[in-house]
Amino acid sequence: MMNYREIIHTAWQSVLSNKLRSILTMLGVIIGVAAVIMMIAISAGTEATISEQINGLGSNLIFINESFNRGGPGQGPTNQKGGLKYSDVAAIRDQVSGIAGVAVEQSESSLTAKVNDITLEDLTLVGTTPDYTTVRELEVGSGRFFTDEEVTKASKVVVLGSSVAESLFPDGDPLGQVIMVNDVKLTVIGVLSPKGLVSGTDFDEQMYCPIQLVFKKFTPSMFARIVGDRVRMIYVSVADSTNMQNVINQITILLANRHKVSTDSLDFNIRTQDEIIATASSTTESFRTLLAGVAGVSLIVGGIGIMNIMLVSVTERTREIGLRQAIGATPLDIRVQFLSEALMLSLFGGILGVIVGVGGSYIFNAVGGMRTVVLPYSVFLSFLSAALVGIFFGYVPAKNAAELDPIVALRHE
Repeated sequence: MMNYREIIHTAWQSVLSNKLRSILTMLGVIIGVAAVIMMIAISAGTEATISEQINGLGSNLIFINESFNRGGPGQGPTNQKGGLKYSDVAAIRDQVSGIAGVAVEQSESSLTAKVNDITLEDLTLVGTTPDYTTVRELEVGSGRFFTDEEVTKASKVVVLGSSVAESLFPDGDPLGQVIMVNDVKLTVIGVLSPKGLVSGTDFDEQMYCPIQLVFKKFTPSMFARIVGDRVRMIYVSVADSTNMQNVINQITILLANRHKVSTDSLDFNIRTQDEIIATASSTTESFRTLLAGVAGVSLIVGGIGIMNIMLVSVTERTREIGLRQAIGATPLDIRVQFLSEALMLSLFGGILGVIVGVGGSYIFNAVGGMRTVVLPYSVFLSFLSAALVGIFFGYVPAKNAAELDPIVALRHE
């Protein structure tokens, strides 16, 4: 009957008797386990960041943008005279139930803002509507946002992002001050509270004004004649997330009727935050699987290293094996003995790999500039893989040792 305590003790002594060789043998497993954990942590961190950024755009958002249906070869979009119009915003607000707000966003970039001797270049001016702060979850830090009346009249007013306000008015209150944006004088009526960078957009580095003013003063005249009051994106905030699909259906029917298109050939796209997150998640999931597979190659290399060292160990300990067999050890005892040594090497390598992988992920998160999220399943999976590697690659050496002829083994020098 096998004495498992003795087997473990013997395996431990064998590992300790060749410390450097054991460490080098475990190195492949350590690297493999750590790589799997860190690669999955990086991809999970990326996925979490994307999800947070999309959710940071606002709550229960519906995104509506133009969809260009192209004609035959060499033809352009078939809806050049259609597309989303500014008037669609009012129609949605007045005729769709269950919404908390609706806003449009029409941006003009590469603008210059001047106040006295201070000049800021390459700024973005966002033309929008009063619900913009509600839909995009922005807060007015001082002053106010513009009204529907100011949008209708194309009033020359502007709300500044916090960073723009600090740069233009480092020592004073911007409210009521006049700034020159390109060649248009605008009166500052409000300053937004800091929002920061969300999905690549720095809300603090932008200016906001009535969309009708953008159409009249900041849209190039030739482009304005072609597209009229066309807008690129409409945002709708749904009051109750459980009512999301109903609101989407209402908007689809409303805009299809307004644009005189069928629901099978819509000239616009409607997406939700969940759909965008799901698309991003599927991409990062594929990327994660690829990274885990590449990192898993290190585990296989580590397993091959264990098998090589164990085969060498069988050759070096042939006489010892013969002695064990001579005093009554069965082939099963010998097989279990060498499997235990291989498993011990892989398990210790797995433990060290987990420590390196988890620790490295947190360090990389702190100083590497990229978010990482350690997933518990990645730790369990990588450690289990290390154990299976030890058993799989340790089997052949253990089998060879168990099948040695006792007489031949005793004569081995």
